[in-house]
Amino acid sequence: MSLPEWSFFVGVLLVSMVLAGTLLGRLPLTGAMIYLVLGWLLGPRVADVLRPDPYAHAAALQALAEVALLISLFAVGLQLGVPLRDWRWRLPLRLAFVSMAAMVAMVAAVGVAWLGLPVGAAVLLGAILSPTDPVLAAGVPSDRGAKPDRLGFSLAGEGGLNDGAAFPFVMLGLGLLGLHELGPVGWRWWSVDLVWATGGGVAIGGLLGAATGRLVVYLRSRHDEAVGLDEFLGLGLLALAYGVAQLGQASGFLAVFAAGLALQRVRERPRSGSRPLPAATDSQGHSYETLATHSHHASATMRDSVRGFNEQLEKLAELALVLVVGAMLAYAKPLPAVWWFVPLLLGVLRPLSVLAATLGERLTRSQRVLIGWFGMRGIGSVFYLLLALHLGLAGRVADVLVSLTLWTVAASVIVHGLTAQPLMQRYLSRRRAARGR
Repeated sequence: MSLPEWSFFVGVLLVSMVLAGTLLGRLPLTGAMIYLVLGWLLGPRVADVLRPDPYAHAAALQALAEVALLISLFAVGLQLGVPLRDWRWRLPLRLAFVSMAAMVAMVAAVGVAWLGLPVGAAVLLGAILSPTDPVLAAGVPSDRGAKPDRLGFSLAGEGGLNDGAAFPFVMLGLGLLGLHELGPVGWRWWSVDLVWATGGGVAIGGLLGAATGRLVVYLRSRHDEAVGLDEFLGLGLLALAYGVAQLGQASGFLAVFAAGLALQRVRERPRSGSRPLPAATDSQGHSYETLATHSHHASATMRDSVRGFNEQLEKLAELALVLVVGAMLAYAKPLPAVWWFVPLLLGVLRPLSVLAATLGERLTRSQRVLIGWFGMRGIGSVFYLLLALHLGLAGRVADVLVSLTLWTVAASVIVHGLTAQPLMQRYLSRRRAARGR
């Protein structure tokens, strides 16, 4: 299509999503489901407008997926307001590491025994399909803030952590296939890909997020400087955390997530003798400049502004990538294994992996069941698939991984999108009823 035709199409799509927003809220549909179908219709099998061939354009598509994932991870970090030492972080951490490791092992076993894949390819498949999606998890209400419901908070925290936690397993699979250097006796994998990438990514992102946030709040509340351009602040911190981490061979995904968490944790440092602003009496309220430079309100104003912009950016990233995934389905070979593998992964292996991670946790039966069901697959899986293709994955193994990954993501978008609203409404109504007793 020409630029004017693309402009017309994008304009109609965006305005239609705004106008249909209320209707979508009443139906068991999500924006991702609509984008997926539109992507398929625009792809080679129907309109032949989008041709995102993952084999021929792996590098460009990988970059698109990476940007979308970074935006979503930063957004999740900005939204989780539970203190880092709070006990509620225990379950997301167990889901992100214990559940994910169990999932990698189970998928790898299925890959070797039933799909006939070599061990490296089976481990790679498990690593690609292990991370849950922070964007799609947004469809599950999480009461994000200082006192969230444990179900939604755990799913959001898991989605923010496990995209970075999956990296060592992806590198292990690629190394076993000869596409990545593991080092003698796997020393490079253990020291760099596993220990340093994980710990270094969290440390770099946390330090940069906290330092940047505190510096901006100090300049605003003490010197009336660095006011405005919060969009630049959000994008700049995201890029800075990712760049420093990647240059230092740490996980850029964990760094960006940790930077969002750290920025969200920056608190006010009121001047001695000062008081909070009184409630505004007119319809306009206090101006942005007044709030941004007041020592009682500077950090909250900064957080809200950065979060609001990033949430809108996240929606655009979701639109672009899910459209591309829908069109990419045309390049997924119609393997018979898809029909049993996808239900097995979503309906059996995910709940089993959650069971391993939640042993000993005080969860209600409905919370345990819903956490086991809502294992959304999405941007992280697509990114790691494209990374593997970019690094040289080819042949039958590539065909199997492309087909299983893309159809798993498409199935997850649909089945989790259809079930999120009714299941969560039922869960929330039962929770309210229990509280009223």
